[in-house]
Amino acid sequence: MERAEETPRAPSTAPSARVSIWESVRACGVWGKEVDKAELRRQVVMPLYARRAVAAAVKAKDEAVGVAAAAERGEEGEVEVEAAVTPVVVFVNSRSGGRHGPELKVRLHELISEEQVFDLSVVKPSDFINYGLGCLEKLAEQGDNCAETIRKKLRIMVAGGDGTVGWVLGCLTDLYRLKREPVPPTVLTKLLREAVKRYLSKAATAPTCRLDSWQAVVMMPDGEIKELPYALKKTEPADCLELCQENGSELPEKASCYKGVFYNYLSIGMDAQVAYGFHHLRDEKPYLAQGPVANKLIYAGYSCTQGWFCTPCTASPQLSVRSLVVLNLYNYGSGRHPWGDLKPDYLEKKGFVEAHSDDGLLEIFGLKEGWHASFVMAELIKAKHIAQAAAIKFEMRGGQWNRAYVQMDGEPWKQPLLQEQSTIIEINKVPYPSLMINGEQ
Repeated sequence: MERAEETPRAPSTAPSARVSIWESVRACGVWGKEVDKAELRRQVVMPLYARRAVAAAVKAKDEAVGVAAAAERGEEGEVEVEAAVTPVVVFVNSRSGGRHGPELKVRLHELISEEQVFDLSVVKPSDFINYGLGCLEKLAEQGDNCAETIRKKLRIMVAGGDGTVGWVLGCLTDLYRLKREPVPPTVLTKLLREAVKRYLSKAATAPTCRLDSWQAVVMMPDGEIKELPYALKKTEPADCLELCQENGSELPEKASCYKGVFYNYLSIGMDAQVAYGFHHLRDEKPYLAQGPVANKLIYAGYSCTQGWFCTPCTASPQLSVRSLVVLNLYNYGSGRHPWGDLKPDYLEKKGFVEAHSDDGLLEIFGLKEGWHASFVMAELIKAKHIAQAAAIKFEMRGGQWNRAYVQMDGEPWKQPLLQEQSTIIEINKVPYPSLMINGEQ
């Protein structure tokens, strides 16, 4: 692993300690005063012609279809229109959490409009970015001031888990690369039907902050990853050649390469194996995963059956852990804080610096047996602090096992390993920041 250079760091725009996006949303004041529905609609709902145009473009995967739909607005009597104060579109992952997505979508349709709510099982974030935003940009080029304002002020709310928002943020980075700015700020919210009005209101009015995103590149000497998570995509080996040349390594002739973006964490080891088992059970028997409590019980059961609680560590004494976790935000595992609030004298002793979500550094820690992980999750003890780094390279080879388990923002996969050649996972900071809606006011 590459250790971060000790250089003066720029002033951070983030809070002094990292907080989860969920905690930021919760800090918005969910239990505050009632939100007026008419005022909310004025705040976030696009004019009818605009939202129909965007929906048509996304459905057809063609900006021209949306532009044509917008041209029909005169027939609807909508000649003079005003853009919403802060338009908001919502992505819903129906598979996340307790699978309350269908109920949430009904509530969102009642509050705003069907055209501004996208089910991720039907519409990919990249489709909305390519065709929905593309439609608004085409209309703006034709002199549509309303469409131009919507495009500039648009915000995105993601109803799902860490993997879902990571998927969305990864797609949004393409806007920087294609010079299609501004990039809409994003907020993550849980699938809670009862508090939707307040979440929407805060998504529209809360300030924004910058957040580091990280690209993970997986280079395999042979074979391929099956059951790819959404956030990890196969790419041409030539795309990884430059990275290999920078590190003085060679890319095998039959190499397979994958790239993905994460904003919260990446981990290798037993915790990823447990997550992998949970995801498969949820897909096979969705009626078992009906909420946070049920999910935690299932996770605990898998931890026991996989031997995490009973099997001793066999690695070297210097790094005897069953899971390695690379952390960008402050939270891991349902909002727990395994890195902890470290005192100044401890930071100085270890050569660490205070953690921020936009500081260009990742925290690396380890979890030992399941008992150790349980105490860490209960915040009775801290995880095993290993390093802070600006770039990381993991090199893995098979031995007794021909696979490893990896997860990125809660999306796990089974990573094949060879004994003769190394599988490489390299992590580097994405050059463009992610814009998040910060609920702390």
